[in-house]
Formats: sequence, structure tokens, C-alpha cells
Amino acid sequence: MPISKYSANIQNLIDKAKGGKDLHREDIIKLLKIPADFSPYLFAAADRVRHEQVGDEIYLRGIIEFSNYCERNCLYCGLRKSNSSLSRYRMSEDEIIATAKKIKQTGVPTVVLQSGEDSFYSQDIVCRLIERIRKETDLIITLSIGERALNDYKAFQQAGANRYLLKHETASRELYKYLRPGSDWENRLQCLRSLKHLGFETGTGNMVGLPGQTPEILADDLLVMKLLDADMLGIGPFIAHPGTPLAGLENDDLEITLRVLAVARLLTRNTNIPATTALATLHPQGRLQALQAGANVVMPDFTPEIYKSRYDIYPGRKDVGEASEIISHLERDFQTIGRTMLYSVGNRPIENYNGIRH
Repeated sequence: MPISKYSANIQNLIDKAKGGKDLHREDIIKLLKIPADFSPYLFAAADRVRHEQVGDEIYLRGIIEFSNYCERNCLYCGLRKSNSSLSRYRMSEDEIIATAKKIKQTGVPTVVLQSGEDSFYSQDIVCRLIERIRKETDLIITLSIGERALNDYKAFQQAGANRYLLKHETASRELYKYLRPGSDWENRLQCLRSLKHLGFETGTGNMVGLPGQTPEILADDLLVMKLLDADMLGIGPFIAHPGTPLAGLENDDLEITLRVLAVARLLTRNTNIPATTALATLHPQGRLQALQAGANVVMPDFTPEIYKSRYDIYPGRKDVGEASEIISHLERDFQTIGRTMLYSVGNRPIENYNGIRH
């Protein structure tokens, strides 16, 4: 095929996606495989859809990583149960509330309570935390604490939680079984369906660059996000941790992560997509590049300094320093690409959205 005709076909496919036309699996695979010369065109299309669907402002979510205990043994994560070199911690309720109040003081409207899968934090404890945060700060609450029983999800919602993030990690059942020993892919998906049905703003997502991953698997990841009608999409690179069985595996391909993020924007239109801190670990400008390829959310880490370095899911994490310093740094970064922070709740837009919203 002459290169000019090939180029025209790629541009036509990107234009089709930008216009909101349905993308088939084969279309998604083609977009993930395009030559690097076409990436700027793909990123610009995703950036345009982001502008039209969710605006130019960047939503902020403040993370509190309140426990680095985990009962899972995932091959890719530094928090895995078998990592005996990790200094474990659990924040007290009062420490968590005090940190939430600091988030409130910065103007950030949403707190993300994140931990390993740690059953020490029972349904009662988590509900009490939710109730106290709502009463004492009135922050919007996102939970990211793994797979729980349906009754837990119901209780968390009744206590006042608004959002739940549970990344499906990979759409390949075989790869999931290998990477997450003892975990069940179907149960993961059922948890996501239950959260969606209950009315949570529901987030899922994947890792890019996993060993054994292919463009076909990544296309299936994107279709899972679309079929779930997820409201938030966490798409980040795999970064090997030295305390895991995958230590030493290289993944410095920022490009493919940005492509997956861009196609996710084209495919899902008005979802909220974070520019993850892991992207900044791969490349100093990685987070800003994501914000120019379809992302519209940044999640600064407010975990107290005495704990932050011990939430060691991957090496080389950014966002160190006091909350005010982090916010100021982000604000300066955003100005370099003509974007500003928006201190509002940042729900997924209602327009063209058929999911349940409470």
C-alpha cells in the first residue's frame, strides 16, 4: 500500500474516533499500532475531545494512602504480602481525619482513601471514617481499598462514600491469574458491576507494559472500560519493583501508555481520566504529556511524610513535600500547557451519560 494511502487511512480512522463514531476492536488495535509519526495526531484528537467533553480545567483529588498492609501477593506490587523488606504502617483514624482536613484547607474537594487490601479496616471502621470525614470536612469521598463484599459496598455508600476505584489491571484472564495469584478475574468484574449498579461513580483501569501484554490485550482493556461504562479510568505504566518477582523488567515506553490513554478518551468521551504520578516517574514531563493526550485529573498525594515513602508500590515515586508545595508546583506546571486547576467536585458530566447517578 502506498505510504500516502496508508497515511490517509490512519488519519481517517483517528478522525472517525474523534467524531464519536463507534470503534471496533480491530480499529482500536490499529490505533495502538500506528507508527510513532502519527502519535501527535492521535494525541491532538484526544485532547480536542477532552476539551469538548470535560473542558480545559484540571480536577484535583487528594490521596491519603492510609495503610500499606496487603493480603494479596500480586507479582507487580511492592505492597505484596511476601515483601518482608517493607516497613508496614496503618494510619490511625485521627491521623486520617487530620490529613483530610489538610486537603480541605488547600481547596481540593475530593479525598481518595487508598490502601492495600487490608481487612484490619473492617466495614465498621471504614464507615466510621467516611462518616467523620463527611461531618468534619464535607469532602467528596473516593475509596480505593480493593475487593470487598457487596454488603460492605452498600454500607460504604450509605455512610456517605461517593466514588470507588477498582482497577481491573488487565483484561487477559491468563495474565491476571499469573500476576495476581489466588485472585479471580470474574470476581473483580462482578465487584465493578456491583459498584456501578449501586450508583457509585465507578473507576477502573489497567497497567500498560506488563510482561506478556499485547496490543490485542490492551484493546480488550479499553473495551472493558467502555462496556462497564466506567466513570473514571486509571491508566498507568507498569514499573517493576525491586522487591517483587518481576524485579529488573524494563518498561520505559511512555508512548504506548499515552496511546492507551488517548484511545480511552476517544472511546469513552466524557470520563474522568487522571494523569498518574507513575507517568511522571517514567519521564519528567510524563504527567503533562498525559494532560495533553486526553487526561483531565491529577491526584496529588497528601499522605503524611512519615508514611509516604513506605507506600512503596513502585520505585521512584514523585509528589514529595508538603501539600501546599505540591499544589504550587502543579499549578506552575499546568500553566506551562495553558491549563488551570478547577476546585470543584468534578463529577462525570451528565450529558450523554446513561448510567445511574445519585
